[in-house]
Amino acid sequence: MTVLTERAGPDRMTTRQRLVLVLLLGSQFMLAVDFSILNVALPVIGAGLGFALADLQWVATAFALAAAGFTLLFGRIADLFGRRRLFLLGMALLGLSSLVGGLATSPGVLLVARVSQGLATAIVTPAGLSLLTTSFAEGPLRARALGLNGALMSAGFTSGAILGGLLTELLSWRWAFLVNVPVALAVLVAAPAVLRESRPAERRRMDLPGAVTVTAGLLALVFGLTRVGEHALQGAFALGAGAVLLVAFWFVERRSAAPLVPVTIMARPSVKWGNLAGLIAFATETSLVFLLTLYLQEVLGYSALATGLTFGVLGLGTVLGGVLAPRVLGALGTGRALSAGFAVQAAATASLALLGAGSGWIWLLLVATFVGGVGNMVAIVGFMVTATSGLPDSEQGLATGLATMTQQVGITMGIPIMSAVATAAMGTVLQGVIMAVIVNAVLAFAGMLRPRSAISN
Repeated sequence: MTVLTERAGPDRMTTRQRLVLVLLLGSQFMLAVDFSILNVALPVIGAGLGFALADLQWVATAFALAAAGFTLLFGRIADLFGRRRLFLLGMALLGLSSLVGGLATSPGVLLVARVSQGLATAIVTPAGLSLLTTSFAEGPLRARALGLNGALMSAGFTSGAILGGLLTELLSWRWAFLVNVPVALAVLVAAPAVLRESRPAERRRMDLPGAVTVTAGLLALVFGLTRVGEHALQGAFALGAGAVLLVAFWFVERRSAAPLVPVTIMARPSVKWGNLAGLIAFATETSLVFLLTLYLQEVLGYSALATGLTFGVLGLGTVLGGVLAPRVLGALGTGRALSAGFAVQAAATASLALLGAGSGWIWLLLVATFVGGVGNMVAIVGFMVTATSGLPDSEQGLATGLATMTQQVGITMGIPIMSAVATAAMGTVLQGVIMAVIVNAVLAFAGMLRPRSAISN
């Protein structure tokens, strides 16, 4: 099998690298679809299983808590005990939990399945990303691989809403779960032959105090973000507890002989500022989809399926942005590419403040979301390249775990923040959406700002 190990040069992929790319991108696309596929099916699920309306949000929240709370921990475990091993474990859990969710007959069983899907995402995403980054050396090939990964993940978020609507309307909401099962099985069959195990020769002991404090802190933080809009006191208490635990985690890591996350890595400008940029990129674009969903359904009167199809234009923009991003990074450098991506996103988002109540404004929305999607994806790829650069292969699981945590927290925090802004400004739904869109554009603009030494040009 020498064909799988031969080098194809610094700017060309080997046959094995292409197989690795197809396998890992396919699994990451499925995870992205899984994140959004149930959103449009929630009312039908509630009616079918007897969820109380107030409890229906837990179908999404249970997933987000597990996915964001445990991703950093599993990213580091992948570094220490084997990335391929963790990747296969996560895919097996995803297939099993999707089967349980598809066959669920009560709210409790469905929520257990969603928590398990979130845990599977926390395992597979950093393990898959670290397998990706360690398969491609820093430079054009890694940028191209991360660009394609970002494009497919964003396309997956968009496709999930469309696919969820189609499956629910044509078959049953259960297929929003069951569709994962054959894909997970196919990955489990192919992965052992394509992926190589990667882990350090010397196994280090696990930093248990660090693992407990960071996981509990992230769980409290994400829980607080999901609750603060409807239950301000409960949400504020959880956010405060999360902050205290994360501060405790910092001091634990400073004194640990074998830290879960070495403070030297967290203090690196590229890691610190790169992840901040990623937090802004994910928080702004995902919350913008929420705001525009309100506009399309509450102001223009679109159905759920028509709304999902409208966001297909955003998906096309993100795919184009992912394809273009490596060229933009090569031409401008990582730092300038990040700023350029945010500038395009901010300008496109700001133009949406002109939206009105007439149906003709849909053309502005389509153009702005397409252009903003291109800019947002350039920023996301710039963030991923920055956050994983300059680190040895032995710490790529940690780096991708941090980046995945940033992604999950950004997705989780964006919607409550923008919902609070829209509600506070709401004389009408349109007025609330416009005010939140302006705040969203300001945040995207802030993503352009960085210390000159933080991210290489």
